[in-house]
Amino acid sequence: MVKKLSTPTRGELVRALRERYMESTKKEKTKILDEFSSVAGYHRKHAVRLLGRHSYLPHPSRQGLGRRIYNAAVVEALIIMWEAADRICGKRLKAILPNLVDAMERHGHICLDPEVHRGLLAASAATLDRLLRPIRKEAKYRKKKRGTPKKVSRDIRVRTFSDWNDPPPGFLEIDFVEHNGGSTAGSYVHTLVAVDICSEWIECVPLLAKSQALVVEALEIIRRQMPFPVLGIDSDNDTSFINETLLEYCKVNCLELTRSRAYRKNDQAWIEQKNGAVIRRFIGHDRYSGIVAGQALALLCQAVRFYVNFFQPSFKLLGKEKIAAKVKRCYDKPVTPCERLLSHPAIDISIKENLQDLGRSLDPVGLLHRIREQQSALAALVDPENNLAGPGRRSLEQFMKEMGQMWRLGEVRPTHRAEMKKSHYWRTRRDPFESVWPDILLWLQDEPDATSKDLFERLQKQYPDCFPGGQLRTLQRRMLEWRKVMARGLVYAGLDALVVPSGVTPVGLDRSFIPR
Repeated sequence: MVKKLSTPTRGELVRALRERYMESTKKEKTKILDEFSSVAGYHRKHAVRLLGRHSYLPHPSRQGLGRRIYNAAVVEALIIMWEAADRICGKRLKAILPNLVDAMERHGHICLDPEVHRGLLAASAATLDRLLRPIRKEAKYRKKKRGTPKKVSRDIRVRTFSDWNDPPPGFLEIDFVEHNGGSTAGSYVHTLVAVDICSEWIECVPLLAKSQALVVEALEIIRRQMPFPVLGIDSDNDTSFINETLLEYCKVNCLELTRSRAYRKNDQAWIEQKNGAVIRRFIGHDRYSGIVAGQALALLCQAVRFYVNFFQPSFKLLGKEKIAAKVKRCYDKPVTPCERLLSHPAIDISIKENLQDLGRSLDPVGLLHRIREQQSALAALVDPENNLAGPGRRSLEQFMKEMGQMWRLGEVRPTHRAEMKKSHYWRTRRDPFESVWPDILLWLQDEPDATSKDLFERLQKQYPDCFPGGQLRTLQRRMLEWRKVMARGLVYAGLDALVVPSGVTPVGLDRSFIPR
């Protein structure tokens, strides 16, 4: 069997045979093709293409190197942009990349080389995902249903998921997110979340208690923070929403109040998606209660609303089609809620100008740094001992410098870090050598160089049927621990008692040493 040649050797063979092949007769060409196909391992048709007149043969120095368009500088800049965008997917990152680069350069965080800037913006969404794939690889609530008040619910119209019909900006879906850590016992903080159906603009306000009066006050705050007038509110059947207080508030302010069907979460698909993609993503699933936690959550929500609405693109479902057993969904290109408002004809020009001015003044890295700071504060409230110093506790300059290497740390959100495992220090079984340990220490005093095996054999002779052979390894571990303590005792033997470290046994007291 003929051994196949390597790619560079094949190229040299093609160059050597091409000229002779072109000048040969048909019979000679047949003979050359037979020999070439046998030696090079090519299919006969491919061999004809290689030796033919119009065949292309790459330069020998480029064999096996492939085509590299995006160098290490582009990848490094892409990692920083990906971190600044809070590690979103390639399609959403591609949509926000021009604005994100411009904002970071305008605030002096980065200064990209023109060629790196050009390559970064020229990369497709699939290329961004491909370049970030190794980075991502390494950087590795069933809500209790409440009864609907029958009298009030009759006055509130039911709206399903198919009844929206592409409304203008101003119609909100609202819902509560509970920060109870999985247990509904006791008091804990709730977050009232509101999302605009048209633009997906999101607002969130934490509440220390769940009551009708606080819901109305939170809705008033949300209305003031919204860049456009609120026209309607759609909620689930929670008694905090379906009550006379909220119904009267909507009548006074000329707001349309609707509700979803009971036990049909798909009627509130917009707000349910944001509860996971935004609130749980930035706040987590831990339990928060008290005024301090409420204040930390309020500061976090203020930073999140600017960061998400101006620098987090999102997909919007345009339609879906059922083909046999599969459903084909069609999405619009990912854009930020702010961009959707700027392109919507129903928004007033003055509102668009205010949004543009506000967007130009926002620093995405500064907002992300504030988010990490508040996440660190929340993590400290949950578990002070497990609160590691993370990126959010450093200055903005340090945060920016380390952004390109944060992926090596894995999870950078302090609210999502796993708890540290405690070392196993307690005994699960009774020490089999506890009763004979004084004898072992006496033997060691007479023979300090005795091995664990010799001592174990001596124990078996002196105490027959008490120590099976499988306990030799246990004795070896006890002896190893004892020798370490004795070695430390020798080191500190000449020191005063005030400077001897705690836990060190002096040599003269070796008879009292009994390991755990």
